[in-house]
Amino acid sequence: MISSVYIHIPFCSNICTYCNFTKFYYNKDMVNSYLKALEKEIKERYKGDVIKTLYIGGGTPSSLNLNELESLFKIINIFKKDKNCEFTIEANPENLTIEKIKLFKKYQVTRISLGVESTNKKFLNYLGRCHDFNKVKETIKLLKENDFNNINVDLIYALKDETLEDLKEDLLNLISLDVTHISTYSLMIEDKTILGINHEKNIDEDTDFLMYDLIRNTLKEHGYRHYEVSNFAKDGYESKHNLVYWNNDYYYGFGLSAASYLPNKRITNTNNYNKYLKLEYVKEIEELTKKDILSYALILGFRKIDGINKKEFFNKYKIELDSLYNIKELIQEGKLSDNGMNIFVSYDKIYIENNILINFVGE
Repeated sequence: MISSVYIHIPFCSNICTYCNFTKFYYNKDMVNSYLKALEKEIKERYKGDVIKTLYIGGGTPSSLNLNELESLFKIINIFKKDKNCEFTIEANPENLTIEKIKLFKKYQVTRISLGVESTNKKFLNYLGRCHDFNKVKETIKLLKENDFNNINVDLIYALKDETLEDLKEDLLNLISLDVTHISTYSLMIEDKTILGINHEKNIDEDTDFLMYDLIRNTLKEHGYRHYEVSNFAKDGYESKHNLVYWNNDYYYGFGLSAASYLPNKRITNTNNYNKYLKLEYVKEIEELTKKDILSYALILGFRKIDGINKKEFFNKYKIELDSLYNIKELIQEGKLSDNGMNIFVSYDKIYIENNILINFVGE
């Protein structure tokens, strides 16, 4: 059963210096054409499953105007949504108005993911962001006044010239917002981004580690549970949608560059706008073997701090978790831990997790 949907809205009112996602400057004509193609794709590919999590990402979905958002939500009404569906939309503080917030409420959005990234004006400018911390506080206040209490904020760290003191101030500012979820990302400079074109460099690994350690310790001290490598939540507010990915469960992806994971295959959509308008949605279909599926399950599942439940894994894949790859050896080396119920990356090894996950690729 496929119970989750991701929808990509590729439009932005501003292009950030670090962004490597499929995106375009907002253009009214392009938006209208895109939404028509999106509706056709959904009608063609959606098979009537009951949807438990729905996520609209981008790009910047909140860059659309009220009429365009209303059109998008009417398209989304095609889905049969579970009565407790977690419905998330991404937004930026500078274009999330009270009118849009009320529209989100009308169409039963339950969760907002707000692109904050930093609370320091110098670093916001470096990242190409168009808001300041006062605007963030105003936006959070508006959301809460309109009964949106399930709010994620994103934080980017490991920025050029950023100190541990700068990061600590960012963290305390975000904590002061009293939001339910914080996602943190170490800045990775990609070739085709503005920062990459300008030949900016990533910070040194030692400083990056100290920053990661500061984040997880500070957020833990203030009541946030570290439940995935980059994600922290108040109890009960973990992202249900993202857990679908990390649990290697099936999902639909609609829109430019969106990915779907369906029984025995992964489908990646085109990132070519003109092809998408011609209804040439698919760029690649990857037929999956049992070995592929198990590899994905391990790489994704070990991103969770609690790791993979052995009983659930056996019920799902009919194979013992610790019989795969070199898991027993990794446990003996202290890189993985086994508490009887779950196998997970040892807490002091989380920062170097990619060096552990590489064990489960391509064997």
